[in-house]
Amino acid sequence: MSYLEEFHRQYETSKVPVSISGKSFHFFLPENLDPFIEGGIAVEAFPLWAKIWQASLVLADLLARQAPKQGQSLLEIGCGIGVVGIVAAAFGHEITLTEHDENALAFARANAEANGLASLTPRSLDWNAPDAEKRFDLLVGSEVVYRDRDFDPLLGLFEALLKPDGEVLLAAEMRSSFIAFLDRAHEDFGIQVQKKTLRSGEETVPVLVARLRRR
Repeated sequence: MSYLEEFHRQYETSKVPVSISGKSFHFFLPENLDPFIEGGIAVEAFPLWAKIWQASLVLADLLARQAPKQGQSLLEIGCGIGVVGIVAAAFGHEITLTEHDENALAFARANAEANGLASLTPRSLDWNAPDAEKRFDLLVGSEVVYRDRDFDPLLGLFEALLKPDGEVLLAAEMRSSFIAFLDRAHEDFGIQVQKKTLRSGEETVPVLVARLRRR
């Protein structure tokens, strides 16, 4: 039995088409979120990995338009269902996808295989105990900051996994938690922020893209 066959035996899914920089992709999402919602309300209960975020589309498009550099290694933190990393890999980037949620890892692996990237195997990463055997040139993430208690683990992750001359590239909608995180990170990083607007029909969504480099 192939991994995709095993995956579809375990999960009920819907399939969403996505077009990035002239390439067509499709991504499996949970058909029903109820099995993944834990006790609680709002952000604390919602499985943040189980949707395609606008910031992920912005970051994926940015990487798609950025020519791969020979030997440059990328790591995606909090890859969710795999949109950013899969798009980046399809456009030639050497990228490692990471997540901590087992269900997210399953969806990311299935989506990689479904988009012709079966060798792109996401791996588990605990922000509080990162495997620092390898450091990367570029860390990327979309919508990875929601709670103040994540600030220290995330900054520790940067310290453990980023090369001394490396860069962090983060994308998020204009939330107070993300802005507060950038304020905190400013103690150790020089930060450049761009505002991009994603348009979908009549809706416009402002997304912040932040580049961080060690001081």
